[in-house]
Amino acid sequence: MLENINLQDVLFIDIETVAQRKTMDELSENIQKYWEKKSKQFRKEEETASDIYDKAGIYAEFGKIICISVGVIDNDKFWVKSFFGHDEKQLLTEFAAMMKKPKNSNKYLCGHNIKEFDIPYIARRMLINNIELPVAFDLAGKKPWEVKHLDTFELWKFGDYKHFTSLALLAEILNIPTPKDDIDGSQVYEVYYVENNLERIATYCEKDVLCVANILLRFMRKNIISFEQIEKPTKIIG
Repeated sequence: MLENINLQDVLFIDIETVAQRKTMDELSENIQKYWEKKSKQFRKEEETASDIYDKAGIYAEFGKIICISVGVIDNDKFWVKSFFGHDEKQLLTEFAAMMKKPKNSNKYLCGHNIKEFDIPYIARRMLINNIELPVAFDLAGKKPWEVKHLDTFELWKFGDYKHFTSLALLAEILNIPTPKDDIDGSQVYEVYYVENNLERIATYCEKDVLCVANILLRFMRKNIISFEQIEKPTKIIG
């Protein structure tokens, strides 16, 4: 299948999410009750729902998107653009507008675990924010072969549904260079709510997008792209 895909028809994507508020106490009383119930499924006996509220960003019902980074390969360059900010509705609206453009609406979407995380999370948050779903995210009634999603997590599993491999581990075993000066996913909450550094989060997200692109290139036995080949102008994506 991969040999039939034109890389210029692939839009690589990654998102960063955080809890909707800095602390659980800032939530409405009803949402606090729902988080209390939800977090019982995975918190330790000695932990309270408030103790692990920083994990709420994993769930679209309790979190929000603060950054969506997208990239495309064009010859030997990797063009990347990020939608980020405190106003989730605005960044989702801008992202949806980009996805609805003719040159983007029929592209493959590629990411790591996007079928279980990024795609449904974006779609849920768009519905919550009353934003019309772009074609690539409106999966109702579609047959599997009509959905143009490439998931590197799924491709690596080769049908083994009990197997989980992180993006970082997959990059390591495939000899794909990754920057050592980045934050990791566990630090996004602190960088957002304590440091208030959205630019740092966007840079981290963009480098993950390039990592996904390089993994797909490895799967296709093609040369990978270096960080020096990243371009920020938006003429291809925007």
